[in-house]
Amino acid sequence: MQPDEIKALLESTLPECTAQVVSEDGKHIAAVIVSTAFEGLMPVKRQQLVYAALNEQISSGVIHAFQMKTLTPAENAARS
Repeated sequence: MQPDEIKALLESTLPECTAQVVSEDGKHIAAVIVSTAFEGLMPVKRQQLVYAALNEQISSGVIHAFQMKTLTPAENAARS
């Protein structure tokens, strides 16, 4: 699965989401995901939202490994 496909899937599933997705082989993915859906959530709950969006691709093996950094818009602005 190509990074732009994963980006589109995340951005269409999570509210007010922007995602930066990279992959060298299409199976090992790294992403920085910014969404208002993460506000007030602990890291594990944020990850669960992302995994729910990608469940079909992970379960089928299309995505083998997924590394993520999840941020709220405020957290993202503070790191810039």
